[in-house]
Amino acid sequence: MNLRRTLALISALVLVVTASACSSEDDSAREAAEEFISAFAARDFDAAAGQTTDPAAASAGLRSAWEGLGATGLSARAGRVHIDQDVAEVDVTYDWELSRGRTWEYTTKIALGRNDVGWSVRWRSTAVHPKLGTDQHLQLSDLSPPRATVNESDGSEVMVNGIIGSVFFDAEAAAAEGDVFDSVTRTVATLTPVVPGLRVQTIAEKSTASDEPLFLGRLSGADTERLREQLAIPGVVLREESVLEPRDPGFASPVLARVKNEVGNDIVGTAGWRVAVVNPSGLVADVVSTHRSVPAPAVSLTLSRTVQDAAQRAVNAVQGKQAMTVAIQASTGKILAIAQNPEADGQGLPATTGQFPPGSTFKMVTSAAAMNAEMSNPDALVPCPGEITIGDRTIPNYNGFALGTVPLTQAFAASCNTSFADLASRMGPSDLAHAAAAMGLTAQYTVPGLDVQTGSVPIEPDLVMRTVDGFGQGTVLASPLGMATVAGAAAAGKPPVPQLMNDRETKVEGPRPPLDESVYARLRGMMRAVVTGGTATSIAGQGEVFGKTGEAEAAGGSHAWFAGYRGDIAFATLIVLGGDSTNAVNVTADFLSGVPVDYRP
Repeated sequence: MNLRRTLALISALVLVVTASACSSEDDSAREAAEEFISAFAARDFDAAAGQTTDPAAASAGLRSAWEGLGATGLSARAGRVHIDQDVAEVDVTYDWELSRGRTWEYTTKIALGRNDVGWSVRWRSTAVHPKLGTDQHLQLSDLSPPRATVNESDGSEVMVNGIIGSVFFDAEAAAAEGDVFDSVTRTVATLTPVVPGLRVQTIAEKSTASDEPLFLGRLSGADTERLREQLAIPGVVLREESVLEPRDPGFASPVLARVKNEVGNDIVGTAGWRVAVVNPSGLVADVVSTHRSVPAPAVSLTLSRTVQDAAQRAVNAVQGKQAMTVAIQASTGKILAIAQNPEADGQGLPATTGQFPPGSTFKMVTSAAAMNAEMSNPDALVPCPGEITIGDRTIPNYNGFALGTVPLTQAFAASCNTSFADLASRMGPSDLAHAAAAMGLTAQYTVPGLDVQTGSVPIEPDLVMRTVDGFGQGTVLASPLGMATVAGAAAAGKPPVPQLMNDRETKVEGPRPPLDESVYARLRGMMRAVVTGGTATSIAGQGEVFGKTGEAEAAGGSHAWFAGYRGDIAFATLIVLGGDSTNAVNVTADFLSGVPVDYRP
């Protein structure tokens, strides 16, 4: 064997031996790492910690990872191995199984050292996550999805996402960093201006005795943002939550409160989540993984900012008495405005649920019933004496005025009680109830997002009661929404179905008999005469308005009513104990002055 061949053979043998040694070292380091991560994945914290240089710290750190993440499973695998003499570094990929089917995968590095008995893990918190520091832990948090905005029909947002903060105190965390009593004292001093009634001694005692953080109070979005840094106190835990709140508290607030309850979870999108590195104090040091929330689609209301704001300004001008206006789109039933002044707000939502005698506005129904039964027509001559006696009841006109014998249209425009008492006395027991149902007054509406009670018109066999019902002073009752529906039926030739949310249909129960279109056509002319030469001339300057006034006697005085329509907007205004119906007409005039004549919902 020549020298060159001998040297080549020796070199090859050295390479084989060296490669074999490297492979053996790699395998040994990998096996040590795999033994550690396998025990970690199996939640055998003591076994995993036993493979490290600091078993006590390792056991606590590994356990806190599982607890902080609330994990349901973990798979781990070793990757590349790098060895530099007696030090090794192994890439490890963790794949966590978290609650609600969520998963989280990342890669970190495990450091190992070699001694006389082999490789062992050099314990560092980075063996769990590369950004995890000493005494820190991982924490999984849900991210509340932003609630969908709620928009009105003109396009603006009326309810938007806001943030509220819930403040808790964790005595154990406070004690770990310092003095519990000192932390509580600082916390109370910070929160007292916005959360009154907090007591240092009480919080210190209750939080120390509790295994869970003690709830202290909720903060508005503005206060949460303003106090965030001041609440960086050992033991204080601030949890933020997304909520739906009005953008403008003056915009239909009683209605929006009900909308919020109606939409509930439907406006909550898909929740997100994040994993954070958290200090012993509970404060977040770093966010290492974020999965954003997905918002739900916006909710669209039928309310119109143009119409609502105009109606609200008008009713707010009435002080000391409940005032309210409801406006709907006559052709569709979409509710455009529900405006109440503060006095009415204090009673709930009387604009849609209150039951009041409608007074002479009910003469729209009585006229429709008479024409439907072919008892009368706009040109038919009817008596309008100062008073009339039917049965044992004497019925007067307002201030005893008398017109003699006049066309029905004139009696309607002047609001002759005696004319309509006479008509009702000659009707059958169910004629008024039939016409009221046909005009939508007595149907049972289930309107998503709104409490509704339109009215009540019973079948009345008693002659006297039926006579008084004929001019709205008997047993008949109506809400402003109910009378707006009657006016809308006159405008559209069919009863509109009230609706508040564009994607949620109203359920209708109860009879809805039809009236011939000719009845509505004749009624419209009579309603126009009320404005051009009758009891509502003060609104004549607000375009082509059709309507009917009403002054309904009630305990303590009389209610002022005006119901009608202009274009496709039907409305009803009520001032409770407001006296002369002209007061309701003038509020409606103020309302319509704020809505362009050519406005189309």
